[in-house]
Amino acid sequence: MPDQTACAAFERLFGDAPDVTADAPGRVNLIGEHTDYHQGFVLPMPIPQRTIVWIRRRTDRTVRAASTSMKLQTGAYTLEKEAVGLGWLDYLQGVTAILNRHNHALTGFDVLIESTLPPGGGVSSSAALSVALLRALRTLHRLTLDDVDIARLAQKAETDFVGAPVGIMDQMACSVGHPGEALFLDTRTLAFERLPWPDRGDLVVINSGVSHAHAGGAYAIRRRESFDAAARLGVRWLRDASLDALGKTAMSAMLRRRARHVITENQRVVDAVAAIRIHDLVRLGTLFNESHASLRDDYEVSVPDVDTLVTLGQSDPDVYGARLTGGGFGGAVVMVASAGRGRAAAQRILAAYEQHTHRHGSVLVPEGLRFAALAPALQRRSR
Repeated sequence: MPDQTACAAFERLFGDAPDVTADAPGRVNLIGEHTDYHQGFVLPMPIPQRTIVWIRRRTDRTVRAASTSMKLQTGAYTLEKEAVGLGWLDYLQGVTAILNRHNHALTGFDVLIESTLPPGGGVSSSAALSVALLRALRTLHRLTLDDVDIARLAQKAETDFVGAPVGIMDQMACSVGHPGEALFLDTRTLAFERLPWPDRGDLVVINSGVSHAHAGGAYAIRRRESFDAAARLGVRWLRDASLDALGKTAMSAMLRRRARHVITENQRVVDAVAAIRIHDLVRLGTLFNESHASLRDDYEVSVPDVDTLVTLGQSDPDVYGARLTGGGFGGAVVMVASAGRGRAAAQRILAAYEQHTHRHGSVLVPEGLRFAALAPALQRRSR
């Protein structure tokens, strides 16, 4: 939605023009799945699709919100009376409740939301919304928050209010990530390094069309199982465990598989960073393939249609490797392809996937030049 169109829609809904606009990108996790809540390493990267918010200050304590994804239906709640149970508004309520808890004073506001991120697609639509709203409120109320502060608060909004037991990777990627660069992140210290994507490779991201959700369900079960495995190993975080210790510790076969995935995935992130630094796409692709096998067999978070999409990717002559990305149970698949051939490969793979599964997917990356064109606007808006 162009800014002029958005401003007109905002005025129709709320009676006046917005004061501030801000946005945040989604992310694809190149590798490092289910390591972030064990204080491990991750390697996400921003994608072109993003969430944009337009916001105007009110003089009362009311928040009114509308989303283009919800056909501009307006919902409302009152600051300091936030309560879970309002559907998508819970993510906004989480942000304002957490800001209040951290003594950041707010007035009410009107907000219009637009997103090109598929909800439940494994590309952090919820984190992008939280980060975009926090950026807008930072500008509107001149809050003293840096980008890491915003990531921390966005995570707390999801974990403490919405009840989604997520790590901090998504919020950090959406808040501090740069276009065209992978973000090597240590989730224990939040130290990070930006790595330019190799120019000899194309990044491909395909949404499987299988939606997932993180609040509760199987994701929470896997997380709990992994911490049970860590306790058997005598550590709080599986980042601090080793395969040698795993081989010497008594536990069920299921818990052993959960721990093995996290331990080996953490090492795969380090190895992937080394491969990117020397532009070794063959090695990077192999790590992608190994990661998917571990997610499928040891962590058991894949589903048949996603496995089909991954297999089609791995079988394409222009693709070095493919894996499930995100928390699992649906979502998107990330692939690394030969430079200049990613778009054609993505189209071939998607067509074959839809023929095999009769499910409608979509290519998220490559998307063209729009990502680079939006980057300066993102920087201007978030200052």
